[in-house]
Amino acid sequence: MTESEKTAAASIVDGLRNHGHEAVAVHTGNQALEAYQEADLVLLDLELWDMDGLEVCRNIRTASDIPIIAFTRCSTESDKILGLQAGSDDCLSKPYGFRELLARIDAVMRRVNTGNPNSYLVRGPLEIDAATREVRVDNQPVNLTRKEFELLHYLASRPSAVISRQKLMAEIWGDPVADNMGTRVSRTIDTHMSTLRNKLGSNDWIRTVRGVGFQFEAERKKQHAAL
Repeated sequence: MTESEKTAAASIVDGLRNHGHEAVAVHTGNQALEAYQEADLVLLDLELWDMDGLEVCRNIRTASDIPIIAFTRCSTESDKILGLQAGSDDCLSKPYGFRELLARIDAVMRRVNTGNPNSYLVRGPLEIDAATREVRVDNQPVNLTRKEFELLHYLASRPSAVISRQKLMAEIWGDPVADNMGTRVSRTIDTHMSTLRNKLGSNDWIRTVRGVGFQFEAERKKQHAAL
């Protein structure tokens, strides 16, 4: 890390502290992997000198559901997609404004806040506990990633409502420009939705409404055995 990068990191830390946050800076990917467990949120620059920032992001996400906001100097759609697919909750292009960073932090933390009226949902044999982030189907645990859990909880909290891909991208990924990136939105949402359905053991929980979005079925379609 160059001296200018260290100065920029120190400036962010000072700014966050001035706004009431506790913040510390580390300067390598290895240090990040050692320090993230003590944090409530990770701000991760993907351009690290000691290791691949995407790999750092994947390693953290594999071991933890901690919120991650990634940064990249590359502003192309594919670069942001890589950051999101690696497990980040949001991805910003450098340079960015400090006020935007604060807004993104607030948005991400609101989404992971479990203090809401739908903290425990029961939809037939499906149980969703937002307080512990546990999901069970027919009393069997289902292991979901943070994004898969948030997608399921968001849809299950609004049974029978049809939610567009753009709305899901804005609410779950905090992407305010999703409406202008149809291809990326479809690819990101559909990939996560496919994996979520597989883990739930059925496509019947979440119905695709062609040309619109997705709808949570209040009760899974019953399978009728042949007599």
